[in-house]
Amino acid sequence: MATEKRAFTMRMQNDNFEKIKFLAEQNKRSIAMQIEYLIEKAVSEYENEHGKIEIDEDELYK
Repeated sequence: MATEKRAFTMRMQNDNFEKIKFLAEQNKRSIAMQIEYLIEKAVSEYENEHGKIEIDEDELYK
C-alpha cells in the first residue's frame, strides 16, 4: 500500500543544499529522500527524549 505524502515547497541556503546533496549521493538517496530521512531522524530523537508527538488524524489530509 502506498504511503500518502504531502508535497510542499522548501527553501534553504545554497551551502546547506549542497551539503544535503553530498549526503544524498553518499547514501545513494535522492535529495528528497535524504531530507525526509533527516526529518524522520530528528523527530525520532525528539520523541525518544520528550515522548510521542500526538497528531490529529483529521489534519492529515487537509
